[in-house]
Amino acid sequence: MLAARLVRRIEDHAEELTRAVLNDLASNPRTPSYHRFSPKELHDRVYDVYHHLGRTLGEESEAAIQANYHALGRRRFADGIPLHEVVYALILSKYHLRDYIRASGIVDSAVDLYQEEDLHIRVGRFFDKAIYFTVQGYEEAVQQAPSARRA
Repeated sequence: MLAARLVRRIEDHAEELTRAVLNDLASNPRTPSYHRFSPKELHDRVYDVYHHLGRTLGEESEAAIQANYHALGRRRFADGIPLHEVVYALILSKYHLRDYIRASGIVDSAVDLYQEEDLHIRVGRFFDKAIYFTVQGYEEAVQQAPSARRA
């Protein structure tokens, strides 16, 4: 099955994909707050998504995605990264993954094309949920911040 082969290929090339995202975050004008982080600080989170893509797309429950990305939103608020940059960093991660899928070059039939499209849909849904729960966690952290309580 193509989808399984593509997922394995992505997982096998997780380091390469991670480096591409980190390079983009470090130089992209839409993510200036990320420029101050060393790649090592961000590596594990990005790598984990790519390296465990099969689990992430197939086995991980919405509750697990919620817990993981809710915590990310809270951490990024504590790091002082503006919410729009956090969201854009997730979008960049999705774009790099989808570009890799498109460039994989292992589509040989109409069935393969359908399976590739299905993978694109599942990746899109995962990142949509990740963005939503990240924003939710970030907003809760904003509400709980001491300066928000005084206002």
